[in-house]
Amino acid sequence: MTAPRVYQTEAIIIKRTKLGEADRILTLCTPALGKLKAVAKGTRRPQSKLGGHVELLTHSLLMLARGRNLDIITQAQTIDDFLPLKDNLERVSRGLYISELVDSFTAERMEDRRLFNLLLDTLHQLSQAEDGELVLRYFELHLLERLGYRPRLQQCASCGSSLQPAANYFSSSQGGALCHDCAYQEPIARPLSLNALKVLRLWQDSDYATASRVRMKPELSSELEQVLREYIKYLLERQLKSTAWLDKLRQESQQANS
Repeated sequence: MTAPRVYQTEAIIIKRTKLGEADRILTLCTPALGKLKAVAKGTRRPQSKLGGHVELLTHSLLMLARGRNLDIITQAQTIDDFLPLKDNLERVSRGLYISELVDSFTAERMEDRRLFNLLLDTLHQLSQAEDGELVLRYFELHLLERLGYRPRLQQCASCGSSLQPAANYFSSSQGGALCHDCAYQEPIARPLSLNALKVLRLWQDSDYATASRVRMKPELSSELEQVLREYIKYLLERQLKSTAWLDKLRQESQQANS
């Protein structure tokens, strides 16, 4: 059966690049079509009718026409522009980070409604949550699960033995926590505190409402960030560009408050 020439889809705009003098190529995360790229003609012109509906981190309803190389967006209507997120520099930087994660980890045209819903829910949480770092960690864990990289946290990822209720280790190459014996054979394994292990286990198997009840001291929050950042860097074989921006904003905030 021939695919219709014109089709409609919900989409979250996760990336955009310039094309020619007035156009943009948008990277879209959709519920039924997965990630795809499409051309938004004239959106760099001030008078563009599409422009405001296809901004980064916007949830829109799009009409597209199939093209030879890239499909073309012909109509757009905003469903949610997440203004509370975009009005705050730290919040929008976190939104761009999760968008880069989705773009980096996913292939084009692979349907994943649960991933779309996870991204959409996370943008809503980032727009209103007091602890944006918790939102990021929860998203990272559940994104990794959706993509088949769920960290092993109940048993040692190397020997399979039960982990003792004490400080253990985390190995990105092994994809999870290691017991003391196996950690000695993994020189790049990093220490993993008991509290960090408990929080990761809880978040891995809970909904966001449950996860958001966790209250963390800065030291624990920093440890969880480093564990997941190193694991993501290992899987992608590179550091995400947006992490440097997140670090810069955090440093400037700390300096301003000191």
